[in-house]
Amino acid sequence: MKKRILIIDDDPELCRLLKKCMETEGYEADLAYTGREGLELIRKKDYHLIVLDIMMPEMDGISTLTHIRKTKNTPVLILTAKGDEMDKVLGLKSGADDYLTKPFSLSELTARVQSLIRRYVELGAAPKKPRCMVFGSLVIDPAHMRVTYNGEDLALTRKEYDLLYFLSSHPGQIFTKKQIYQNVWQEEYAYDDNNIMVHIRRLRKKIEPDPEHPIYILTVWGMGYQFNGDAGNE
Repeated sequence: MKKRILIIDDDPELCRLLKKCMETEGYEADLAYTGREGLELIRKKDYHLIVLDIMMPEMDGISTLTHIRKTKNTPVLILTAKGDEMDKVLGLKSGADDYLTKPFSLSELTARVQSLIRRYVELGAAPKKPRCMVFGSLVIDPAHMRVTYNGEDLALTRKEYDLLYFLSSHPGQIFTKKQIYQNVWQEEYAYDDNNIMVHIRRLRKKIEPDPEHPIYILTVWGMGYQFNGDAGNE
């Protein structure tokens, strides 16, 4: 049975080239030109490896990877721009297994793909399940989509969980309302600030010791919101 690879990149020409290369090496390859298209394919099919570009419009590679890691442990090889060190760091922290810097040779791509598939599929070294994230008394368990505070389960809606997971997966990083809307709601930003603010307010009531003086989800005036990864650990 052929190993199946998913390539997610907004460059059609590069996608076709990579697909041809992978098929020449004996793999099956599917293409997605946006993060959302990729997530839809991942929902329908199982893949042995995902090749994911970081720089994409609407939903970038980091956000796409964050969504992938909610439900899948499939090895992910990210493609980054030359010299963009922060993308590499964010990608690896978000759950990528390896990275390749553009421009790259097809022989190097093939070698990394073969190595990842051999490591995680043929040798049985499957990636570990997403680990619990602990922020003092607040514990987020991605494997079971469970959130507890002081050991007690919190009743979060799916959107509240997605919002908390997205922010807490990038502690210290400031996100604008537009970025939050596109990554959590996975829709074009409609400049509906009220929707985001309502969800932030409801989430704070459930996870914050004092919702009027939040320590986890911080407002950065004039910019957006930030998750404080040091909260409760002092």
